[in-house]
Amino acid sequence: MRLLAVEQDSHGGTADFIDSLSSFSRLHRAQRWEGTFGDYLQHILPANPVALARTSHEYVWDMLRWHGRAGPPDAPENRRARELFKRELFGIDESLSRVVDYFKAAAAGSDVGRRLLLLLGPPSGGKSTLAILLKRGLEEYSRTDEGALYAIRGSPLRENPLNLIPTSLRPEFRERYGVTVTGELSPWARDFVEREFEGDFVRVPVERVFLAEASRIGIGTYAPHDPTTADIADLVGSVDLAKVAQIGDEGDPRAWSWSGAVYAASRGVLEMIEILKVKREFLYLLLTLTQEKNVKVSRFPLIHLDETILAHTNLAEFHKFLQEKENEALLDRMVIIKIPYALSYRDESRIYQKLVSGAPAFRNVHLDPHVLNLAAVFAILTRLVKPEREGLDLAKKLRLYAGEAVEGVPETEATRLRAEVPDEGMTGVSPRFVINAISNAITRGNTHSLTSMELLLALKDGIESDARMDVKQKKAWIDHLVTARKEFYNRWVKEDVHRAMFASFEEEAQQLLEKYLDEVEASLDHRQVSDPITGESRAADERFLRSVEEKIKVSDSGKLSFRQEVVRKAMVAFKAGEKFKLASHARMREAIEQYLFEERRDVLRLVTSTARPDEDARQKISVVQQRLVNEYGYDEHSAKEALSYVTTLLAQE
Repeated sequence: MRLLAVEQDSHGGTADFIDSLSSFSRLHRAQRWEGTFGDYLQHILPANPVALARTSHEYVWDMLRWHGRAGPPDAPENRRARELFKRELFGIDESLSRVVDYFKAAAAGSDVGRRLLLLLGPPSGGKSTLAILLKRGLEEYSRTDEGALYAIRGSPLRENPLNLIPTSLRPEFRERYGVTVTGELSPWARDFVEREFEGDFVRVPVERVFLAEASRIGIGTYAPHDPTTADIADLVGSVDLAKVAQIGDEGDPRAWSWSGAVYAASRGVLEMIEILKVKREFLYLLLTLTQEKNVKVSRFPLIHLDETILAHTNLAEFHKFLQEKENEALLDRMVIIKIPYALSYRDESRIYQKLVSGAPAFRNVHLDPHVLNLAAVFAILTRLVKPEREGLDLAKKLRLYAGEAVEGVPETEATRLRAEVPDEGMTGVSPRFVINAISNAITRGNTHSLTSMELLLALKDGIESDARMDVKQKKAWIDHLVTARKEFYNRWVKEDVHRAMFASFEEEAQQLLEKYLDEVEASLDHRQVSDPITGESRAADERFLRSVEEKIKVSDSGKLSFRQEVVRKAMVAFKAGEKFKLASHARMREAIEQYLFEERRDVLRLVTSTARPDEDARQKISVVQQRLVNEYGYDEHSAKEALSYVTTLLAQE
């Protein structure tokens, strides 16, 4: 029966998918439109002339805003326009904001639109992903009513039909429809109109087009070749000798190969991969195209092209480019946006989650709940510059960048620290290095479960076997592994084991928090507290307060400001009609957890000890291990390893 049910479900799922494909196909056919330029002016243009006269920058900006409809309606426009990147790019919001601002300014007609957009960053930092998302976003948008694009049918440049309007009639067109036509017909289109329609542009065929990288419609991509063999024809085309033999004239537009990348990208986006590796003549052509909106090839007058050039390169090529003085003029015509690595380990962990979720090698492998966060902590440590401020080390700086509270350091300090080192995140370990290390650990061990300690060993092995690093760098990165384990993993795993031991932890911790609040309020107000057992009045229990506060290293001189902050947050929650909980104050939560942990240290040693456990101890171990599996994201292997590791830590204390 079960097999039959599975089979029926499979057939049902297949049928649903076929229906989805059929619906997509029907919609695509319905979206198509063909007619003459006269039909276009009469039936299509009047509905939205502004949209049909958009430049490529305006089109990209409208696409970003269209995707931004899914964002919070009350969010600023810049944030909603980043919605396209939200599911794929993490930890680079500032860079994405600058990209969005570039398109907004270019769409508004500012001079920014005459600059080439260059994304600069380290390998595996998200530059290519950003470009891919823009291209896919354009493809999707072009299939909507809002993103409808029309072109002269058969044109290799998919040029705007409005370019057919003669220059002398454009002022009248502007008065009637409120839009300005700035484009010019290509040599191909001029020849087409004269040869096929005797100059009667009203009869020229027009069609709706859909942007597609695979079809080279509105989206072009150029990857660099060996500079010594690269041919500029890859960008602008060349004479097609086979067609010359048929037509007999090299100057005939039909004898030209319009297969260059700049033609494929017309009306859309041209992605230039590793742009600084190309010859200088390529750069001049691209920058002229960006600045003047045209290119010059032999045998033809200037060819008008409206497209956005999105380029990216790595730091090594950029620094080499900077060293050549003749490149200063080229740099002046670029908008350079840095795309650094993430600097919050939470964002970095999300990158790893995205990468492992789509990789077949990880499909049947269990990762303990701290593997990705721990790997992310190590990665961020390699990217940070040691702070000069006294009492602030890399581990504390990392926590600040992740939005965590650090004793004696205001939350605003993170912003100041970032401003001090603008190039932070441009070097260090790449996400690819980390994922490779994890993959190697799984492949070599043929394991279906990976623990945090096994991850650290895999990263250590990856560092030691990397031929690109010198001894000094290897030692520094291995030191970061030690920091990640001692400052982060030790705390995380002890908290897990502690919580798993005591089912009533949350309730007990909340009661302890409320007791702390009562004692703090009494201390601040200089009033007596009524003992819940004896009913007698007494002074605030300063010893208890300090025993909690010392768990997070609140100094005696800083206790007053800390207590006032806690009470202030409790009052805010009270006024909002909410209960002040552990989750309301991260540092208070840590203090309470550590307090409870210390109270039960001896019990914990007994339960986790596996030297010679009796039946009762063995039963307790089993319960704790099962709770780690059921409630905290471990499997049997990683839960056992966590218990063993915590036992070792306690033995050392």
